[in-house]
Amino acid sequence: MKLYTYFRSSAAYRVRIALNIKGLEVEYIPKHLVREGGEHHLEAYLALNPQGLVPALEHEGRVIGQSLAIIEYLDEIQPQPPLLPADPGERSIVRSMALSVACDIHPLNNLRVLEYLKGPLAQDGEAVSRWYRHWVAEGFRGLEEMAKRSSADRRHLYGSSVTLADILLVPQMYNARRFGCELAPYPTLVAISEHLESLPAFAAARPEVQPDAES
Repeated sequence: MKLYTYFRSSAAYRVRIALNIKGLEVEYIPKHLVREGGEHHLEAYLALNPQGLVPALEHEGRVIGQSLAIIEYLDEIQPQPPLLPADPGERSIVRSMALSVACDIHPLNNLRVLEYLKGPLAQDGEAVSRWYRHWVAEGFRGLEEMAKRSSADRRHLYGSSVTLADILLVPQMYNARRFGCELAPYPTLVAISEHLESLPAFAAARPEVQPDAES
């Protein structure tokens, strides 16, 4: 099993957490997203993953792109511990919370969007940061209320065990801090993320402890 990754990619961060939770052995293959125009744009990588994004998981002759697809694949090939509840209704809520990050916050704030804002649209650094903070606030506002309703212990977004939603929250919270987002309005999310970040599977996936962090 190989994971094509980049230490600062929040999508790759998610997959690293899932791999750690599942206890799966994986070879990490870094693809620097900035150096020399981005190694993910090189022909060899595009031949492997035509989307030209990270992460990508190579396993048993297939290559899977998109972090949520990878995580659900890992959950299916290694069912324990489960990342989704058994009940269909509960499972739909966890997916809804995860998708609020994956679909409503992250796509507007990923590297290629920020580079387009700074490049062709000629926005300065402060404008780009305001853009980032705005969309985090929009997404976190709803997620905070969902967490209040769904968390059983204020340590997990849903119930009292780690789910897919938690795996999505932590990298987004990490980036929110990095971009100076105001987090006081989201005390439930902050408390949950702080607990999760203390867990070994989450701590080992942090960007700064990855082998390519200094490259």
